[in-house]
Amino acid sequence: MDKPQLQKDLEKSRAELLMFYEIGNLMRTTLKLDEILYIILTCVTSHEGLGFNRAMLFLVNEKKKILEGKMGIGPHSAEEADKIWKKIESEKTTLKDLTKSYKAFAKRKDLRLDKLVKSVKVPLRESAGILALTVLEGMGFEITTDKVSKKIKDPLCALLKTEHFVTVPLKAKNKTIGVILVDNIFNKAPITKDDIRILTMFANQAGLAIENSHLYERTVSLSHSDSLTTLSNHGRFQYLLSRELKNATKGKKPLSLAMIDIDNFKNYNDTLGHPAGDKVLINISKIIRKICRSTDVFARYGGEEFIVVFLNANKESAWGLAERLRQAIEKFEFPDQKIQPNNNLTVSIGLASFPEDAKNKEGLIAKADKALYQAKRAGKNRTHIYSAEIEQ
Repeated sequence: MDKPQLQKDLEKSRAELLMFYEIGNLMRTTLKLDEILYIILTCVTSHEGLGFNRAMLFLVNEKKKILEGKMGIGPHSAEEADKIWKKIESEKTTLKDLTKSYKAFAKRKDLRLDKLVKSVKVPLRESAGILALTVLEGMGFEITTDKVSKKIKDPLCALLKTEHFVTVPLKAKNKTIGVILVDNIFNKAPITKDDIRILTMFANQAGLAIENSHLYERTVSLSHSDSLTTLSNHGRFQYLLSRELKNATKGKKPLSLAMIDIDNFKNYNDTLGHPAGDKVLINISKIIRKICRSTDVFARYGGEEFIVVFLNANKESAWGLAERLRQAIEKFEFPDQKIQPNNNLTVSIGLASFPEDAKNKEGLIAKADKALYQAKRAGKNRTHIYSAEIEQ
């Protein structure tokens, strides 16, 4: 190899190393998954990064055994692409500048490619197309016009209106966790073997960043969860209630709080032992999840107490929701429940509402607790609504 060519190759290698170094630093600025994905795709499409026209990212959902579209970055027309590129050039926008724009990106509602990508759900089987094959084979694919027309009838091609694209697997710990798809649909620049090599190297780096984000999110989730029931724990509930009270105040909407306590739980625990009591707590948490609305907030408050926030619910509607929950628990066949008084394992519920009963978190909890005490005094296995008479 002659010296000029060697020098050229060395300069190219140096530029690649510098690019990967900068990209690595950018991906270490956050552990939040959506921000990581944004940085990854911005690096793939930026002129200072890999420079593709469009980039799309899909992640494996192991529970559902599907590949889900998570984010797409790129213009929706050649005219928009030209406008964006000219603006970046005139303003001398750096890769670091672009990756700082996540908040603005997240707020936009007109991002056609992003919406399109998020609509994609691909079963993980060989017949499902190129994306699924990329995961199952753990290797990338380059699809050209000729291959598309003669061999491959993948609905993805029609959806993205692309005939020449490349997929590469995102890997972490020898496992494929997702796919990046890129194309040059607007400037029609050829995707070379060198482009694919660099993209593959980048995907390995990106896969580790995504896996680190997943580990971080799992750790955060565990710190917010009760270890036995997996419901939100006391600390997390306090934060969620504060947030929902702010939203209710701002939106001028009602909110009701239900304090739930298992009747005669000490008798059950003392007779059958704590492992049996733990099973009761787990079963009640499952009933709460099943009966409560998807908008409601619920948690294990402590011991044998649970707590539910019924959003946008006044006293009347909240009472109906609380009663539905209480009756579901009453009807459930708990093991050995006949040792309990009345041969049944039940709960009592105290209910207080915002803003009628209290306008802050502490007041609402205190009044729901007083209503619960009244439900216990009145004979248990009932829902009691807070009223001013309790204070008398």
